[in-house]
Amino acid sequence: MGHRVTLIKGDGIGPEVCKAARKVVDESGAHIDWEVFDAGASVMDEYGTPIPEHIIESIKKNKVALKGPVTTPVGKGFRSVNVTLRKSLNLYANIRPIKTYAGVKSRYENVDLVIFRENTEDLYAGIEHMVNDEIAESIKIISKKASANIVRAAFDYAVKNGRKKVTAVHKANIMKLSDGLFLRTAQEVAKEYSNIEFESVIVDAMSMKLVLNPENYDVLVMPNLYGDILSDMASGLIGGLGLVPGANIGENAAVFESAHGSAPDIAGQNKANPTAIILSAVMMLEYLGETEPAHKIEKAVEEVLKEGKYLTGDLGGNATTDQYTDAIVSKLHN
Repeated sequence: MGHRVTLIKGDGIGPEVCKAARKVVDESGAHIDWEVFDAGASVMDEYGTPIPEHIIESIKKNKVALKGPVTTPVGKGFRSVNVTLRKSLNLYANIRPIKTYAGVKSRYENVDLVIFRENTEDLYAGIEHMVNDEIAESIKIISKKASANIVRAAFDYAVKNGRKKVTAVHKANIMKLSDGLFLRTAQEVAKEYSNIEFESVIVDAMSMKLVLNPENYDVLVMPNLYGDILSDMASGLIGGLGLVPGANIGENAAVFESAHGSAPDIAGQNKANPTAIILSAVMMLEYLGETEPAHKIEKAVEEVLKEGKYLTGDLGGNATTDQYTDAIVSKLHN
């Protein structure tokens, strides 16, 4: 009997990259039983929402999901599917590993950092209103509990994975109450982990430091908005969002997904790079205790990237999604 996992195909390139990830996981020897759902624009007419309640119920039941990208309209339309899932399942920790791979063109070497982003509050709490016709107001929510949860998650990860340093990112010099609370909470939690080095850096300075010397950083932890921006920026250090996996973890459920969008301009053309969702599946397998298949897949991905024979267009090659996926599967069986 395998682990029951909810697979949300998404829209745009979602179905293609999810198909690739599923194939790689199934060929790795992992014991996964998939419960597959459509989501996004394709189900809007039928359900009036991109993420119907039966999908959320499936995740609550299975406790683990692998999710493809879903398009979110800018400035109108339905609320982000990601925000909906995070709020309804209390997925308080967003985790994005940022790592350079041999064979992928990048300006940097030896980048290997992990960003922990608080996932449920800050300006993303969605509390906003029009003051009048010409003024809009958004409210930034920072709580001690949510701050402690994400900082503790970052330190626990550092301990478990042999990481040496945790850096808290903030803007407490300006937002003395909200970011000040986050910073003070981080400092308090850090005292519980005397074997891990702790520092704090103001977010604008952090942006500069990451571009200048990303190899100096190990585990970064921060409120929601800074985490969203810095994790995308950091992906640019290693070759783009197509290489960055992600996890959204709460006390009772976990949703694993790539960091990139749905890329509707190349949907259905067999051009999409599935690396990020395949590596997200690696994170999922590790979470489920399927460590051997997880390590096999990660090694296979590293070997295919390093060889450079079957790279998709965004990585400088001309391989199709299927060719790239089949190259990874071939490495699994070598």
